[in-house]
Amino acid sequence: MPVKGISRVKRNLRIKLQEIDSGRTNAAVYAVLSQGAAAAAVRTPIDTSNLINSQYAPQISHSAGRTSGTVGYTASYASAVHDAPGKLAGQPRANGNGNYWDPNAEPGFLTKGFEQIKPAIPRILRAVYARRGS
Repeated sequence: MPVKGISRVKRNLRIKLQEIDSGRTNAAVYAVLSQGAAAAAVRTPIDTSNLINSQYAPQISHSAGRTSGTVGYTASYASAVHDAPGKLAGQPRANGNGNYWDPNAEPGFLTKGFEQIKPAIPRILRAVYARRGS
């Protein structure tokens, strides 16, 4: 007995996979990057606000069937501050703008922001992929 509807099932599967690959995957990557960036912002040191204001929105890219994204800071010194040892933590700044690494800032702020949200990533992904019409 021949099976009916195979071509319809294949077509619907292809449509569903395209839906997942495009909109929902972009939304999922964006959601994870946004949450990580927000957690990093709390830890970003603020002196003149240039560094914190240079944080850019998540950038999503597609290559070879893969979706990835980045978030970071455009200030030229962002990497140096991120990788600083934090030895001056709590000491007053020479310019009088409070203390180094105050109030919540930490060396490695971007990395630590994403480490903080790591346990929540499965929940974030489930929430995005469970949405209808995304």
